[in-house]
Amino acid sequence: VDFLRSLFSRTLGLSPGEKVLDELTLDGVARYILSGKCKNIICMVGAGISTSAGIPDFRSPGTGLYANLQKYNLPYPEAIFQIDYFKKHPEPFFALARELYPGQFKPTVCHYFMRMLKDKGLLTRCYSQNIDTLERVAGLEGEDLIEAHGTFHTSHCVSFLCRKEYSMDWMQTKIFSEDIPKCDSCGSLVKPDIVFFGENLPARFFTSMKMDFPRCDLLIIMGTSLQVQPFASLVSRDVAHLSTCDDGCMALAELLGWKVNTGIFSHRSDMLFKSTNSKHSPRNMVLCMGQQMVLIKNSL
Repeated sequence: VDFLRSLFSRTLGLSPGEKVLDELTLDGVARYILSGKCKNIICMVGAGISTSAGIPDFRSPGTGLYANLQKYNLPYPEAIFQIDYFKKHPEPFFALARELYPGQFKPTVCHYFMRMLKDKGLLTRCYSQNIDTLERVAGLEGEDLIEAHGTFHTSHCVSFLCRKEYSMDWMQTKIFSEDIPKCDSCGSLVKPDIVFFGENLPARFFTSMKMDFPRCDLLIIMGTSLQVQPFASLVSRDVAHLSTCDDGCMALAELLGWKVNTGIFSHRSDMLFKSTNSKHSPRNMVLCMGQQMVLIKNSL
């Protein structure tokens, strides 16, 4: 955590500098993007960008995933994503996987907004905490993505001596046939390549971060409460802009004058905001969108 905080302090800059935005609003962000000075945008996204697709987030009281796992008789909600618990009791995870398996949901406004950034040559990378693969469905490719918490796109045998890889189609067949996926080489469990508690994040997360963030002009954070490391320690925020993720993306797209699918971006929402007038700013700027709140930061 200290390493990540230090890296972001160095790469995003904490020393006084020229202001990036003329005002701390979505209008200011839009003008910055349209100015031509903003050429490298990074998106960091969490479960909140997929809730409008019908996929629950993890921590919302009453509606979040962790609040609705009683039927699996878990010792505690997080156990369903604990690697040691999974190896002994894989049934709850695969039962949940049948309910949430990729392919049953469609991308949201946020996913297509990121696709627009890619199409316009502005997206450096999307760092995603999600495992629903909706970024890929919306048109982002493997090179565009850092799936920090892993993906259903591939699966591997859990045996360190085997580690045979399996395709998404193979895993889907197993999950929906209600078979516990077992390796056809050694008989061990096969697990989708999502990161469980007790497992390391993909090495590509750290290597890409060192390469991407020094040249980042705009960091957009959407749909994450920033409670899970390493995302939690990456940024601070000092300007609040109230909105849902989808409404925030729709409003920003309209301000940018981007012509997009009218079935997706059909209206502009009214948004309330509070801002603080920062006296200094690094070259980089951060726009943070929570599931219920958009936060914009002009200084880190």
